[in-house]
Amino acid sequence: MYGILTHMKQSVIISNPTILGGKPVIRGTRIAVSAILDLLAAGLSIDEVKKEYPMLTKKAIASAISFASARVRRENIRPIVTKNGNIVFSGV
Repeated sequence: MYGILTHMKQSVIISNPTILGGKPVIRGTRIAVSAILDLLAAGLSIDEVKKEYPMLTKKAIASAISFASARVRRENIRPIVTKNGNIVFSGV
């Protein structure tokens, strides 16, 4: 594989430039981590995500969440305070 994105011996999340342009996906599928996160953000439960993608395991969904959490933790995101005192985050 081209890129293993977690620290597990057999990573669940991979990146391969020939699959979805290198976006992080669940190993053995073309299901992007972002697709899983979008469903969860829309309010679907893990069981509902599994119904949408029956080939996913709870471990795969948890790995997608963990992967995203690790990526956000590494980013240097700075809030911007607007003139009216609101706080916004660039790119969000």
